[in-house]
Amino acid sequence: MDAELAALSRRLGEALLARRWKLASAESCTGGWIAEAVTATAGSSEWFDRGFVTYSNDAKCEMLEVSPATLAVHGAVSEATVREMVAGALAHSRADVAVAVSGVAGPSGGSAAKPVGTVCVGWGACGHPPHVETLLFTGDREAVRRQTVAHALGRLIALAGGEGPPIA
Repeated sequence: MDAELAALSRRLGEALLARRWKLASAESCTGGWIAEAVTATAGSSEWFDRGFVTYSNDAKCEMLEVSPATLAVHGAVSEATVREMVAGALAHSRADVAVAVSGVAGPSGGSAAKPVGTVCVGWGACGHPPHVETLLFTGDREAVRRQTVAHALGRLIALAGGEGPPIA
């Protein structure tokens, strides 16, 4: 793992441990990279509960209870879907906070409305509505996915009261 992701993961772990919170992840376009980043950090079993890799729409529905209607109306890459993914990850884990990502990493699959690099990120804590945002990253598939992981870790650090970027 690269140094930036390792540092973000360590900071996230420190912030979560300070609050005695545990994390769950729900990932589509990153395919488990957030879970890989946090589990590469020594001691992460103290603050990481589980990760869901929900690449297909069926997996999103079956594992996270994303509504088929939400997917039909808004698509998998949408703030509505990642909002439901966050809620599903919290409902199906023992975590206090969760993050969800769904995007178009490329090189194909983009559209005029959702070009390659479009990624929706959601994060939230139990008992609170999730925060969601849509971003447009640049670069190839690996670059889009890596930027997504770094951004998601930063949002979680901020949520947990660490020194991450502010929550929008």
